[in-house]
Amino acid sequence: MSYLAGTVVLAVQAGAPNNGKGEDTTARVKYAQVRGRKHPYVSAQAVRRWIRDGMVELGDKASPVTRVGKAQGKAQKANTEANPVKFADDDLFGYMKAGAKRDDSATTLRDSPFMLGTLMSVEPVYPAVDFGVMSRGVTEPVLHGHEFYTADLAAPFLLDLPRVGTFTLPNADGVGRPNYLTAEQALQVAEATAHGASTLHFRDQPAVRLPLEERARRAALLLEAMANLSGGAKQALHYGDRVPSLIVLVPFKGGINPLANVIDSDMVTGVRVRGDVLRQELEAWQGEWEAPVRVGWRPGFRDQAREDFEKQCKDQIDDGTVVIGHPRTVLLDLARELRDGKRNAWFDDPVRQEVR
Repeated sequence: MSYLAGTVVLAVQAGAPNNGKGEDTTARVKYAQVRGRKHPYVSAQAVRRWIRDGMVELGDKASPVTRVGKAQGKAQKANTEANPVKFADDDLFGYMKAGAKRDDSATTLRDSPFMLGTLMSVEPVYPAVDFGVMSRGVTEPVLHGHEFYTADLAAPFLLDLPRVGTFTLPNADGVGRPNYLTAEQALQVAEATAHGASTLHFRDQPAVRLPLEERARRAALLLEAMANLSGGAKQALHYGDRVPSLIVLVPFKGGINPLANVIDSDMVTGVRVRGDVLRQELEAWQGEWEAPVRVGWRPGFRDQAREDFEKQCKDQIDDGTVVIGHPRTVLLDLARELRDGKRNAWFDDPVRQEVR
């Protein structure tokens, strides 16, 4: 297996964790219109920031960010150090650092091995507007307002494990997306920080790869940050627990997410986990995934939906194809398996048989 496919659900209770552009004195939440109805959402960018911050809280050092352009009257940019060998967040979340034309310096970029969709409300929701007045110590009160909502937000995600700690380089013709300008520069940094980086040919491109232990540590760190997820706007007024209420994980050979239609909504239970859809997807992709399918479900979250799911997947739960636990323990247990080397095979692309 080389990909960890998943879907995650966050329960927002009277909150506004991700705001859009304000109007007059009112802060608006982000929402999309689907068939004429409002679905609030939290952008993937926001959640990726929460996870990145979580990695720092767990002891990792974030890649420094430099904001440039405003003082020079040019297009504003914010760049990290763009050093995925040294910084795990540059490695896992990618970057683009454009070089200056006048210096003839090249642009370096890295596609993110961790991909996350928009966390969209599974049901249409119409945000409420909270009207407020700041009257303390002023003769003329200041009026303000903001939107908030209650909803279950779901998003797919995918972690390309072989690409963690693997940095491709341009080939002899300059084709390819480099993380560094040359292989020599990449190895200079790698040797100084990782002691054991090696060169290889990865997905038809020359590449430099960090030691497996470090790559596993970074993937585990990402899962641990998700297990301790926190963050978002308006916490002083709404706080809000951001630990996933529900998460489903399945190791997969290819970059496919078979969980795309597993989460939907029901008029009675709200969010619904389609056990029948999961069974059919697993059957259709037989040989492409590895058991068990890990399901993390917080106690007390949509109990009726959980009961329905467990009935639909009773056989799979009984034989261990599907295991259910708390989202935190599911994520931490898998992170521990990665750190302990029990899933080392996941960090290489599987050997494919020739299609006849």
